[in-house]
Amino acid sequence: MLNLNSSSLLPYFTAGWPHPQAFVASVRAAAESGCAAFEVGIPFSDPVADGPVIQKTSSQALQAGVHWGEALRLTRQAVDESGLAAIAMTYCNPLYSLGLERACAELAQAGCQGLIVPDLTLEEGEPMEKAALAAGLDLIYLVAPTTTDARVAEIARRSRGFIYLVSLRGVTGARQDLPADLVQQIQRVRLRTDLPVMVGFGISTPDQAASVASQGAGVIVGSALLRAIGEAPAEQAAEVTRRFLTQMVRAMRPGDVAPAVS
Repeated sequence: MLNLNSSSLLPYFTAGWPHPQAFVASVRAAAESGCAAFEVGIPFSDPVADGPVIQKTSSQALQAGVHWGEALRLTRQAVDESGLAAIAMTYCNPLYSLGLERACAELAQAGCQGLIVPDLTLEEGEPMEKAALAAGLDLIYLVAPTTTDARVAEIARRSRGFIYLVSLRGVTGARQDLPADLVQQIQRVRLRTDLPVMVGFGISTPDQAASVASQGAGVIVGSALLRAIGEAPAEQAAEVTRRFLTQMVRAMRPGDVAPAVS
């Protein structure tokens, strides 16, 4: 079972990117930076919820041969070497193609404790919920700014682990400013669940992360982190990750003693 809270920072990595060793080293760096878990994107050819940065990393990983089996092998290695829980992000197509029971079992064997499926709807979610539960995975649904209050309540009832609050209308990607109504969105979800609320899509700076944490929500960071990794040589991926995430952890937990930034 996942153990996250309002001070949790959850970094997103694409499995096997920028290359296998750099991916594993980056997850180790996330642990050293104070992260409690990591989200691992399983490379997929049509990641409809992802913006250009994550789409590019997924495409490059696929071209390098990081398909389902290799992605899970590397995830298992990253979990073992970092001690962090993994939360898989993938889409309905590969899960149904493999078979839900097999796919969820293989994710669990790879060290995943949670599962995010952005294109899974509540109306079609029951078989996935059963397969995830049988495998010991927390199935995490997403709440969008356009989700009705009644639907938020149903998502809260059926989610496990945490609620993924999408901060904006659109795909993933770093933004200069947080949405004006984000505080209200966080409060709206927190009123309807005892699960931790994790905010993703668009958060890219320590100040933004601190603002979200001050409202009692955790943070998921993906595109901004991957962009920083991609702008440096692959052998510097762990160093870039450590510096980036440590700054966010310091901002979110100002009273804690955070690791030093080199």
